[in-house]
Amino acid sequence: MAKKALGIRPQSVTGADAIPRAGQLATGRQGASRSAGDGLVDWVQTLLGGRPQRRADLAFKTRQSAAQTLWLVVVDASASTRRHQALSDAKGLLAQLFEDAYRQRARVAVMTASGSSPVWQVSGEKASAALNDWLEQLGAGGGTPLLQALEEVSTWLAMRRKRFPQEQQRFLLVTDGRLKAWSALPAIDCPGLLIDIERGPIRLGRAPQLAADLNADYLHIDG
Repeated sequence: MAKKALGIRPQSVTGADAIPRAGQLATGRQGASRSAGDGLVDWVQTLLGGRPQRRADLAFKTRQSAAQTLWLVVVDASASTRRHQALSDAKGLLAQLFEDAYRQRARVAVMTASGSSPVWQVSGEKASAALNDWLEQLGAGGGTPLLQALEEVSTWLAMRRKRFPQEQQRFLLVTDGRLKAWSALPAIDCPGLLIDIERGPIRLGRAPQLAADLNADYLHIDG
């Protein structure tokens, strides 16, 4: 269920941004305007050149490549995430995400928050098998420099958006939410999802509020 909520699989676009599909009619006004051997007919450009008399008079729309996708992932690997196999199960979820990113040729940026300071693992590279090797070795321990991690990724994301303004960016935060009190949080200016991995009979339950303050969707790893 958590994997489905990540939404990394491409979805059909509707509304003003939708790409029209070829019609089923071989003839007729609607069928001719939607079907052409060389792609979609650009009727605006065609009619600017006068009423078309033959196929050579038609102008066709050029196909544009799909916008590049980036998944920005922050993993809370502090000591508390060892409890009840929380981080272990989160690693399985991340492995599925990285596999999807690899198949779709998406780019990924991954930061771990543990110990005394956060660490970049990859920063905007194409997903590769090397991510699985890193994931297998990922362990939990130390403190929770998550707030510092959020500051760093906010700055990094703003700089990257200037370089790649057309890039479709998504943010994923995996954490148990066991933080000290926080005030203002940095803006993560793209759609986001927080996966709550806190488990056990006694929970602080801070992750839902953290997601709300980040303007991100919330989901517990157990559904």
